[in-house]
Amino acid sequence: MFSFCTDPKSIEGLTWLVCYLTTGKHFLFYTSFGVVLVLMLITAPAALAFGFGGAMAAQSHIPPLRWLGKAYTGMVRGVPDVIFFLFVPIALDQAFEFLRHKVKCPGWDKPVWQGNDFVVCAEAKLPLSTSPQWMHEAYGFSLAVLAFSIVFGAFAANVIYGAMQAVPRAQMETAEAYGMTHRQTFWRVLVPQMWIYALPGLSNLWMILIKATPLLFLLGVEDIVYWARELGGSKTSQYDYPHPDWRVWYFLGLLVFYLTMTRLSEGVLGRLTVRLSHGQATLAGEMQRKAAR
Repeated sequence: MFSFCTDPKSIEGLTWLVCYLTTGKHFLFYTSFGVVLVLMLITAPAALAFGFGGAMAAQSHIPPLRWLGKAYTGMVRGVPDVIFFLFVPIALDQAFEFLRHKVKCPGWDKPVWQGNDFVVCAEAKLPLSTSPQWMHEAYGFSLAVLAFSIVFGAFAANVIYGAMQAVPRAQMETAEAYGMTHRQTFWRVLVPQMWIYALPGLSNLWMILIKATPLLFLLGVEDIVYWARELGGSKTSQYDYPHPDWRVWYFLGLLVFYLTMTRLSEGVLGRLTVRLSHGQATLAGEMQRKAAR
């Protein structure tokens, strides 16, 4: 980046460190922090949408829809999260390619599953082999986001379903007595009030999501854990900036990053809890009413 960094062997001390920290690979490391933040910002609302849909399906009066909702919300109870994170991207990738294969290569006469290999025609590959590298990376990241959203959406569905059940039934009956339809009661009475009951569980899920972002490394995405391992490891003479094993310092930086994210999240969620507690028949709401007297 700097002109004095042309020959790494001729510099030392602080100048060497500045040149080392401004290499192209280090800028990829710095960019990977943005990848993690983008993952959380996309996954959180997507998982919430999956969770809300799953909770609504779980209490539906239509049996098949209710069975589907309960199956979705129950899938997180017996299977480790890592299994889902590894299975969902592979399953979705093969499902997308299989559908494209059926459309684009109708004359294909070979089996798609050949032993342990999944083989489709070149036109059905996602992305195409001729696609630029950024499309391959974007596609992998999209599958990772979808996997995170589905898994955390199942957790969120359990939380939201419980929150819906926690809203006092008397308020629902009062709304219906005033002439509201079931749909109006659901959207105007149940949904606005259930968030305060769901927030503690959703807050925990947000914290778990923050801690789960290093799983991107397992999904093949070059995230902060990947670059911390690559840049922190000891280098040989083939690298311009050889150094001892510095992984402890890189992972210490990741520790500070995650602790900072957790602390900021606690502050934001605390303020949101106070705001949603106004006028609610909860312990926090009662404390606010007593403090206002």
